Amino acid sequence: MSEVIADTLFMNVKQVAEYLHLNEKKVYALASEGQIPATKVTGKWLFPKKLVDRWLLESCHSGLMADRLLLTGSDDPYLQAMMLRLPSVVGNKALYSYSVTGTRMGLSLLSQGHADVAAIHWGRAEESHLRHPGLVRQFSHYRQWVLIHAFKRTQGLIVNAEFDTDDADHLPAHRMRWAIRQEGAGSQRFLQEWLSARQMQESDLNISAQAFSEREMASMICRGDADVGPGSMSAAHEYGLSFIPVCEEAFDLVVPRSVYFRGLFQQLFTYMQSKEGRALADSLGGYDLSECGKMVWNGAES
Repeated sequence: MSEVIADTLFMNVKQVAEYLHLNEKKVYALASEGQIPATKVTGKWLFPKKLVDRWLLESCHSGLMADRLLLTGSDDPYLQAMMLRLPSVVGNKALYSYSVTGTRMGLSLLSQGHADVAAIHWGRAEESHLRHPGLVRQFSHYRQWVLIHAFKRTQGLIVNAEFDTDDADHLPAHRMRWAIRQEGAGSQRFLQEWLSARQMQESDLNISAQAFSEREMASMICRGDADVGPGSMSAAHEYGLSFIPVCEEAFDLVVPRSVYFRGLFQQLFTYMQSKEGRALADSLGGYDLSECGKMVWNGAES
């Protein structure tokens, strides 16, 4: 291998052909079909060497990456519960890991090759067929990704029981201490839209805390560090808190096509759709698994 290729961050078609011992025509075909990590800049293909190396490993029959699944992005109590239970299904033959970062950072990590799957939610379920692909297209390598529907969940406001109301329009928002989520999180996007519909801004709120996950949000309200914050019905129920439902959201998983066919990824959906998985969703509350596992968007066709 030439020293130039060994030290480079991005390779051109000629360098990839040399690196993989392929002819350049085959490299062009792999890139056009989304089979190899690549991006087009001013009409020319560029290949991130780090992702090409990762692609090679994942292509191996027992590749280094084939025995683990790293999921990142949006937080959800049900998905967290699934990821905790899956190791008991596969034993010590593989590793499942879930690192909660929020929707946008999850997609960024996926685009850089630091994760295998990114969980996202970005608004009302009836608009997700437009919102989710629109968001995903903002990140590099989206043409190599597919969007798989996991479930719908009830999104709203988690509230201290002291403020006993089931109507968001009668919530004394100005008098309450708010916990917010980090920028780029789907629940923070939800809050901003909820405020905008009421001609309010985040600056109008008495913000007392910031949470970085669904459970941390509920925990802060349960401890009395805040009175209200955005989150899911399941997170509120887990902590015995009041909840004001606002809308249904689609919760989807963004995954490279090469990972989509990986057994560990398919096992996640098999478990969610099992009798045990559906019973768990029912016990947590606020979930609809009727279209679980459905492919809703393919980057190669966009």
